[in-house]
Amino acid sequence: MLLVAPLVAQRASPVDRHLVAAGLWADARYNYAYWDAVRANWDSAFAATVTYAAARPAPSDLQFFRRLRRWAALLHDGQLEILPPATIANRIAHPPLTLRSIERRPFIMDYVANDEMRVARPERLAEILAVQGMPAADWIRDSVLPEIAAATETSRWDRAVVQMLEGERGTALHLLLRLPGGAERGASVTRSMSLTGGERGGGGRSPLERPALEADTLPDGAILVRVNSFAAPDMLTQFDRALGDAPREGLRHRGLIIDLRETTWTVSGREQGYALLSRLIERPFLASRRLIRQYRPDSLSDWFALPSDTIWPPVRRERIAYSGPVAVLISPRTGGPAEDFVAAFQAGGRGPSIGESSAGSTGRTTTLPLAGGWELRLTVSRDAFPDGKEFVPTGIAPQFPVEVRVEDLLAGRDAALERARAYLTDAARR
Repeated sequence: MLLVAPLVAQRASPVDRHLVAAGLWADARYNYAYWDAVRANWDSAFAATVTYAAARPAPSDLQFFRRLRRWAALLHDGQLEILPPATIANRIAHPPLTLRSIERRPFIMDYVANDEMRVARPERLAEILAVQGMPAADWIRDSVLPEIAAATETSRWDRAVVQMLEGERGTALHLLLRLPGGAERGASVTRSMSLTGGERGGGGRSPLERPALEADTLPDGAILVRVNSFAAPDMLTQFDRALGDAPREGLRHRGLIIDLRETTWTVSGREQGYALLSRLIERPFLASRRLIRQYRPDSLSDWFALPSDTIWPPVRRERIAYSGPVAVLISPRTGGPAEDFVAAFQAGGRGPSIGESSAGSTGRTTTLPLAGGWELRLTVSRDAFPDGKEFVPTGIAPQFPVEVRVEDLLAGRDAALERARAYLTDAARR
């Protein structure tokens, strides 16, 4: 079992913390693109945070970080991040588990098969019923949800489940699990996997991180491509390899399903997403529109409209566009560059989007320095469909809605994927 001793708590001075809070207050107030949608009293929240930072006994830096996240979550910016100094970030960890919210219930989807997990035996598809003796729903609602920045309530709960076991690195948690067969038992796990990468926090690729792209040919002949990250430099090369000779086969091929339900949010990747879409079209598509604030001393309400990007089909001598039927799978975890892809795909009428509404979290972000090595990343542009209809922060609704249900998960059914395959079958018959 891997045990990591908790690091000694550090405390910045009250003045340093006041400077961090003041910077967060000013930068968000001046730069956040959707300030008109903020319903919280920002000034009151600032005062409460400053009062908390000066309390006696003084909160630890980790406690102060969590307080900042709780405050920043009031913006409902799905791309917002409070980035603490490395000395604090390295102290935050989670057990080596991948969690997913299904009907607002937390399920274990994967885990690292290390010595600790071989003792804890957390089966895949096991449901977490309780944490430290507290019912999981109460734990999430009271301890996790207030710190989650997200645009929609569905996305917020989804992210809360993913982060529900985070805390001081090296500390232990006791979970009550319901196994797929129905039996219940306890499991003890340690927060050993640092958020900065690896089980010992040394950076690098996490054992739970999936490849940027995964491809498979289904029994009915459809090609399934799961894009887990648009930011990977070789993502397009992998996609071209997965498609192979399918563009030359055209409509004789069963079709293509692009799964964006687990696409990792990244700051970059928008252009790569558009480049992937260009391989699927034979006429130009317009991408999303973008508004950028015009900064003037007398006004913060003026916006500069950037024209929509145009996505062009490939030059024929370089490659042939795939002309067969295409469906895209989306979920509340589809945001950032993946959501930009869906907006252009849907607006261009290339095929249906299937699944659940997207995260409502995209647009240009900027990272602003705060005092003491802290940073704030937030959304500074307003994105919309080419016709001007905004989809942030509501999310993009799928043309074919498919809910994810616990009974399907436990039975090994992927209802959204089955709906996409049915669409391709119908399209091939036409």
